Amino acid sequence: MGMTMKKIFKITVICSALTSAHVFAQDFSFDRPGTGFGTSITPVGHLAWEQSLPTVSYSKSTINNGLQNIVSLQGDMEFRTGLTKNTELQLGFGGPGWIKTTSQGKKTTDHGLGDVSVGIKHAVDLNDNRMSMALLGQVVVATGNDQFTAEDNIYAVSSSVQYAQNDILTTGITMRYEMQNHDFAVTAVPTLSYQLSKKWSGYSEFVYRKQESEASQTSLATGIIYAVNSRMQLDASVGVGLGGDVPDYKGGLGVSFLF
Repeated sequence: MGMTMKKIFKITVICSALTSAHVFAQDFSFDRPGTGFGTSITPVGHLAWEQSLPTVSYSKSTINNGLQNIVSLQGDMEFRTGLTKNTELQLGFGGPGWIKTTSQGKKTTDHGLGDVSVGIKHAVDLNDNRMSMALLGQVVVATGNDQFTAEDNIYAVSSSVQYAQNDILTTGITMRYEMQNHDFAVTAVPTLSYQLSKKWSGYSEFVYRKQESEASQTSLATGIIYAVNSRMQLDASVGVGLGGDVPDYKGGLGVSFLF
């Protein structure tokens, strides 16, 4: 009888684990990649780790009648954990970075660590099967090394709204409002997300950013995502700056896990 109860207990645990994984596959999604963020919340008692492998940026400009090229690598990462059913804590880190600058034939390199960030994300219940919404409050603490830091702390409030047009296409927009050293900035990120197959999906986004006393910045980006299973995904993305002082090109690879 004791052995029978043990077998029943083992079968129950296995079934619970499989059911849990199925729930994660349907209700949870990673925020990588892209400038905007999703509306899902990390389950309570679990940790999401989203890691770039790395992010690569390339820019070209003219300084003092000379050509200047800048190539940078950044291993940024973010950790998310559920506090309640509708709220999660986010901890971000700019990670290790490397920059090579070529100006008038001279090459210089630098390396260092990026800033850290703390945020609270809350999903708003809209009682709608197709539309979802989330709010994010975030503080970026300028603790990074020179050339890898925002220099001053950034206080930001963001919102994300997603609408499932059908089983294949989802439209959305992220709005971000920042305050840094008394300068205000706003970023708008309309996004298209599409399900290509059971494991493959993709996205395209347009990014518009305007900061006080600065020229507006615009860029386009697109990426593809492969779901290894319900708790792991791989991603690749590329982007191009359309104006202002944003990098001319940006891209990278990433991996995300749910523990």
